[in-house]
Amino acid sequence: MLKKILSISGKKGLFRLVKQGRNMIIVESLVDGKRTPAYGTDKIISLGDISMYTTEEDVPLSKVLTLLKDKAEGKPVDVDSLDDAAVRSYFATVLPDFDDERVYTSDIRKLLNWYNQLLAAGITDYAEEEAPKTEE
Repeated sequence: MLKKILSISGKKGLFRLVKQGRNMIIVESLVDGKRTPAYGTDKIISLGDISMYTTEEDVPLSKVLTLLKDKAEGKPVDVDSLDDAAVRSYFATVLPDFDDERVYTSDIRKLLNWYNQLLAAGITDYAEEEAPKTEE
């Protein structure tokens, strides 16, 4: 599911991939549902390709979002009312072994905002899609 949800540098919010063309893709905003083109020159990243730094190994964003949903009991997180120390403290309860030096507070805020946007759009299943198994 997260493979088709995109973050586009310079554009606010998250987008759903609608259609792929030659030199562009058509995306739909999760916030207002408006469709717009995104071009090859835009920095586009799929949420399915993002992971968080931890002290051991990187954790896929799908797992972090699932942990966050469990912690927040499926409700939105009020990010704006939290100061930086509170944001980091809250995130430490979600992912205790996150790398304190490489994960910035702005990254955590962005993640919490993404979680809220996904929730508002009705996207609550963050499990990675498994590739079809082939028999040998």
